Amino acid sequence: MSAFDASHVVGVAGAGTMGAGIAQVAAAAGHRVKLHDRDAAAIDRGLKAIRAALDRRVERGRLDARASEQQLARIEPCPALAQLSDCALVIEAVAEDVQVKRALLAQAEKACAAETVLATNTSSLSVTEIGAALARPHNLVGMHFFNPAPAMKLVEVVSGAATAAQVAQRAFDTAAAWGKTPVFARASPGFIVNRVTRALYAEPLRLLQEGAAGIATLDALFKESAGFPLGPFELMDVIGNDVNYAVTESMFDAYYRDSRFQPSLLQKELVAGGLLGRKSGRGWYDYASAPAAPQPETAHSDFRPRAVTVRGDLGVAEGLAALAEQSGVEVARRHRESGEAGIYIDDTCLALTDGRSATLRASQDRRPDLVLFDLMADYAAGRRIALAGARQAGARALQHAVGFFNALGKSVSVLDDAPGLCVMRTVCMLANEGADAVYHGVCDAAAVDRAMRHGMNYPRGPLRWADQIGLARVQSVLRNLQRGYGLERYRCSQLIERKAAAGETFRKQPAANDHE
Repeated sequence: MSAFDASHVVGVAGAGTMGAGIAQVAAAAGHRVKLHDRDAAAIDRGLKAIRAALDRRVERGRLDARASEQQLARIEPCPALAQLSDCALVIEAVAEDVQVKRALLAQAEKACAAETVLATNTSSLSVTEIGAALARPHNLVGMHFFNPAPAMKLVEVVSGAATAAQVAQRAFDTAAAWGKTPVFARASPGFIVNRVTRALYAEPLRLLQEGAAGIATLDALFKESAGFPLGPFELMDVIGNDVNYAVTESMFDAYYRDSRFQPSLLQKELVAGGLLGRKSGRGWYDYASAPAAPQPETAHSDFRPRAVTVRGDLGVAEGLAALAEQSGVEVARRHRESGEAGIYIDDTCLALTDGRSATLRASQDRRPDLVLFDLMADYAAGRRIALAGARQAGARALQHAVGFFNALGKSVSVLDDAPGLCVMRTVCMLANEGADAVYHGVCDAAAVDRAMRHGMNYPRGPLRWADQIGLARVQSVLRNLQRGYGLERYRCSQLIERKAAAGETFRKQPAANDHE
């Protein structure tokens, strides 16, 4: 069974932002589209929104005026649900409420032919539960588009317990024919994206609560060190703290209060005070009074090293040695020398975080002049890095560390001695949740990476990133975080444990059609 082609009529039930966006996508693919809403005014608003979006594309030279009019002409307003009777595919995009979705889809099923495929655009509700009200639940599949639907590439194609395999495949093929990047997922709370991405908020929120760094500093590290388009606090303000908190709370409940999904008291306080983000004028940042944007904390040092010694294997941070040489720093290598792997400046040791605090690691490894540095997506291209010094280390050690990275052209943010620092602990937790999704049969590893790249604009997929870090190091970071905090939330996925023990990776060479 192949994709629905342009000869098939597509129905969209719900003319709000998502419904209008999906209708626009289907019309752009050449389908005749029937846009339904029980509120006729909502249909009018939806059509106006589509026209405005198409006009913007014309103004920017991305679409010619004739094609714009043709697309708009293919969308037919349908105030009565019965008008969708000739649709081959009906996608609902109504309120995120199980009962509302069940009622609408049950009516659509009665109005349409027996072979009509019904799709729910739910972002986290159970496709199985929604389908329980249908006479033909095998014809129901989840098609989770991301907002704004015309621009965002990802579509999660979600199978409930009763969904027929050929129905899911047809939805997948149709999304691909519409220019989207579809991924298969089994029905489970949060599917892929809403499940995996919780760590992107949870770890920075925990660091903020612990006083490791301020909001602007944490956001800057995610953007300038890890390559994310927005920092987590900026992103929460864009989404809306009320929405973000509600999703986290629903995930926490859905997973029987698993501590990995525990909501933050800091975010709860903002929501209670109506500080919802951009839409309310203030959230983590103040948008109403237009003050000067808060700046990240940045450390400077007058020290410039003439030479450093690299001992052992720097692993994912190996690029620092070449970068130091390019910056005019003499680098001596001591590959077989025993002791802590790292970059040495006199007695100061700079080492990549392993999930322990610098103070604990310095004590356990008997190296007092220890400064830890964070993970970067690209040590050559990244502009900012986080450091943390051991309590035992003197001011000279931290000055050496800051000066070394300044010499490499990096801005430096010194955090309070946080276990796992900022980027490393967050990426490891993202990978851990992605690994558990694979381990529990929700999806495969390639789907995790594609979903997070195309659904959340991550700089790279978390499982591919884990492979690059090295699964043994990811395992070590998670184990150290769990020991240090004494919290179950940092337990290492069994899949990472198995692969690390076997020396395996999540991803082999990418396939020709793998656009991770």
